[in-house]
This record gives sequence, C-alpha cells and structure tokens, in this order.
Amino acid sequence: MLEEELKEAYHFIFEDELMEEIAKFGTLKEVKAGEKIIEIGEYVKSMPLLLEGAIKILREDKDGDELLLYFLERGDTCAMTLSCCLGQTKSEIRAVAEKDTKLIMIPIEKMEEWTSKYKSWRNFVFESYHTRLSEMLDTIDTIAFLNMDARLMRYLQDKAKINGTDLIQVTHQEIAYDLHTSRVVISRLLKKLELEGKIVLQRNSIKVLDL
Repeated sequence: MLEEELKEAYHFIFEDELMEEIAKFGTLKEVKAGEKIIEIGEYVKSMPLLLEGAIKILREDKDGDELLLYFLERGDTCAMTLSCCLGQTKSEIRAVAEKDTKLIMIPIEKMEEWTSKYKSWRNFVFESYHTRLSEMLDTIDTIAFLNMDARLMRYLQDKAKINGTDLIQVTHQEIAYDLHTSRVVISRLLKKLELEGKIVLQRNSIKVLDL
C-alpha cells in the first residue's frame, strides 16, 4: 500500500531502487488538519515527504505572532527542514497541517547517504531549495510591495488552490494570524473584497469567486 502511494506521488522524480529504500526506511505519519508537525525550537531528526494533503510553513516573531511563508503539497518537501536536519540545528519554522495529511518521515542518516548515492535524490533536494527560496522571496515581495487587500486576495486564492475547492473553511482570526495582522483589519478587507464581487462571506467560510 505504501509503495503504491509512493509511486503515485514520486514515480516521476525517483528511480525504483530509491523508492524501495524510502518505503523501507521511511516512517509513515498521518496528521489531522490543524495539527503541528514541526515546532519552532525543536531539533529536526527527519525530513517529510508529502504523499497527500498540504502543510503550511510559518515563522514567528519575538512577540509570538506568526507569518505564513509558503504551503507544501504532495510531492514536496521543506527546504528549511532539510537545512535543520543536515546542520543538526533547531527548527526556525512551525509546520502545521493545512488539511488531513499523510507523509513519510526520512531519517537524517538516509538523507545524507542518498545525496551521494542517487542523482535523482540530489536533484530533488537542490530543486526543493530553489523552489522554497523562490516562494519565500515571493512572500517578502508580497509584504514589501502589495497593500493588505492584495495580500489577502492572494492568500485566499492560494488557500483555495491548495485545498482544491473555492469554498475555504477559515475564520477571520485564523487569516489574521497567517498574515500577521489584526482580525479587525481582515474583517474590514474581506467585506471590501465581497463588495467588489471577488468573494462571498459565509459563516466560518469564504467562497472565492476570483480565481
């Protein structure tokens, strides 16, 4: 069963021999939406490979406020987790399941071994670094150059894409946490977006019309 799920998610990336090793040495983990997978300040001893679901990666400032950096989907891994594993340093990010998620945790020693043993794994790691760096730069650009209503609309569009539905189950407070702002600001901007015909507000959910 695990082998089949691995092939479905990663057959276009890894060769069969590596897939067999992942199935043998990886640990299957299932988490419910909202559960933490990695916490800030913890030592990271394994790297996640997503089989299904989605994970959001968050940073925290000195006041304890969170900022959403990027989402991970099936076939992804987290470059910041890779850095912590290989450098044996504490995590500087928090990983939370965006929806029910299934993943395989790869131990540190195998990550290092496979980097020299399998070209496909080495390419995957480098590509993951590149992709996550691009997404973080995009997040920085969004914060620096877009006003809050544009940031909010992009957030809603990304969340709809990740969840595969235009109806997002989320509260105004949860959005405020992710975007590092106040619930009052989010509520005001959501009403503005609704008046512009881009969304429809419902109880604890938002329908995204402008995708």
